[in-house]
Amino acid sequence: MSEERFGEFVLVRRHEQGRVAELVLDRPKAMNAVSTEMARSLSGACTALGEDRDVRAVVLTSTHERAFCVGADLKERNSFSDADLLRQRPVTRAAYTGVLELPVPTLAAVHGFALGGGFELALACDVIVADRTAVVGLPEVSVGVIPGGGGTQLLPRRVGAARAAELIFSARRVEAVEASELGLVDQLVDEGRDREEALALAGRIAGNSPVGLRAAKRALRLGQGLDLRAGLEVEDAAWRTTAFSGDRAEGVAAFNERRKPQWPGE
Repeated sequence: MSEERFGEFVLVRRHEQGRVAELVLDRPKAMNAVSTEMARSLSGACTALGEDRDVRAVVLTSTHERAFCVGADLKERNSFSDADLLRQRPVTRAAYTGVLELPVPTLAAVHGFALGGGFELALACDVIVADRTAVVGLPEVSVGVIPGGGGTQLLPRRVGAARAAELIFSARRVEAVEASELGLVDQLVDEGRDREEALALAGRIAGNSPVGLRAAKRALRLGQGLDLRAGLEVEDAAWRTTAFSGDRAEGVAAFNERRKPQWPGE
């Protein structure tokens, strides 16, 4: 396993011969509250991972024992002028969109508190694996703002408009079992096993075609919100990028030869 640090608060670990990247939130003294510096580092790490053709899956994790991420650093913001807040906005927005726009499957491994921007980072992932200590929520209206890291758009796509409205307007925190029942998280695992289970799932995902994984994610993401006819056109375009690829040829050959494929990734 290799490691690379992006600034003081973000770490990238590589597993499975580099095919699985673990994107680690590492600001434990602040329960991973997203400061300007941390946001800039997260954005930089996502840019690097997005450009790495060896990476087939990314798992977002935390080094804090009791929190995934508690959202924006309100202590830092308490000293901000309006101009400071305005200058920070594109930096923090780039961090959330950086995770959202990763071209490979992404998983969040959530334990403890995932609140506000912390839950939005998880929502930006394709799959959320949470352990039984998880507490999630978007409490921004209770401090005078709104979810600004994608929450107002990502949450209704998960749970529907009315449920998202109730959760956002009430600012309530949701514990793990209810979060699983409502679809706020996708897999509920035993306490302390969120990272292990998310990395295991990422390892299984990474065994599949790199070309296929990226194309499937592109079709899933671009097709959201479109009518069926338009969505099928998105799917067809993604299919065409795989149909004439080296991965497709290798996949068919390996199936017929009853062996494990050796993906060329092109």
